[in-house]
Amino acid sequence: MREKKVKVHSLTGRITPKLMEQAFRAVRKNRGAAGVDKVSIKMFEANLDQNLAALMRELKTGEFRPKPLRRAHIYKDFRSKKKRPLGIPVVRDRVAQEVLRRLLVKVFEPQFHDDSYGFIKNRNCHQAIERVLHLHSEGYTVVLDADIRGFFDNIPHRIIMDKVAAEVADGNILRLIERFLAAGVMEDGVYKPTTVGTPQGGVISPLLANIVLNHLDWKLHEAGFRFVRYADDFVVACTSQLQAQEALALVRIILEKELGLELNEEKTKISRYGSGYDFLGFTLQSRSRKMRPKSVQKFKDKVRMLTVRKHNLDAQAIARLNQVIRGTANYFGRPSFSTCRWSFQKLDSWIRMRLRCMRLKRKNYNDNHKLRARYFHHKLGLLTLEQFCTVSTARGNTRYAVPRLGATQVGVAR
Repeated sequence: MREKKVKVHSLTGRITPKLMEQAFRAVRKNRGAAGVDKVSIKMFEANLDQNLAALMRELKTGEFRPKPLRRAHIYKDFRSKKKRPLGIPVVRDRVAQEVLRRLLVKVFEPQFHDDSYGFIKNRNCHQAIERVLHLHSEGYTVVLDADIRGFFDNIPHRIIMDKVAAEVADGNILRLIERFLAAGVMEDGVYKPTTVGTPQGGVISPLLANIVLNHLDWKLHEAGFRFVRYADDFVVACTSQLQAQEALALVRIILEKELGLELNEEKTKISRYGSGYDFLGFTLQSRSRKMRPKSVQKFKDKVRMLTVRKHNLDAQAIARLNQVIRGTANYFGRPSFSTCRWSFQKLDSWIRMRLRCMRLKRKNYNDNHKLRARYFHHKLGLLTLEQFCTVSTARGNTRYAVPRLGATQVGVAR
């Protein structure tokens, strides 16, 4: 006889004052703007004990009712006219979502596929890329680069609830999740109900997305395909064009018929490792692993915003610029598989050109002799992208590609 599936029943009983406090600390660490009630994290914290006690009581008794999300639109990048919709919950709801997330992650995380890397403890983007490169080294050099159309905005609520209810039998927890999904949004003072999707900006949204796409992971695994997924960004590594076509057909069937989603046909394509493809900000190619052009453009746009010619070149400008440089360099330069050093040299030179324009209020190539590189790096403390690069040594270890700059440099990562 088939064994009866054992579900989790007592999640509500695990909501404790300690868990509430941990959830609030996590929300405070992530910061974020106020929701529709205009209560900031600092305002919520001013009366923290009473607020958490009241919230815990409502969560345990089932009386909790989330407020609508505040709709905010952000540009996808500096030059694009397209905007990405964000749903910003009130601070109280963010704490409640974090409580639910911490309860559910212990149930679902052990079930996630080993080749899923997004928003999972001790897994990250670099590990996902290393896994892809390992598959390429084993001969899986044909790649299905798939893109799901409007994933977070189009996940059917029914699919989410079915996947959660398959493992959780606590009716109170299921009702809370359902209320979060159906909370609606406030946009320009008008309430709009939500019938599909999980909001980008919600604390629990990444976990719910992983729960839904875990179904796709195991279906691909059962069919014998090798893949790597980071949230809704995934690639299937194949040995031939025919196998890639079969993977594409299977992915389309699973998404459309079983998960209520669809592929973005314009962005979904089959390519080869030799000619290169984009994945998690990198262009992966047999001879190089460097920043994709869109990532370079985004970085340049951030630098342009901080190096406007009419602004003054002072310590604050350098500190803000160092933050952008450090973040980009750590992601693209530090991994041992990265080959970004040459492009980093070009970007470092371009940044110095922007700073010369700020300092002298003009653009003139002869100014390179007036303000040399050492002026920016040793006197002003400007970081370079290249100094964060690592290269492999003969013994298999890594070292910095160029010597670290001196201790007088402002903001150097130790």
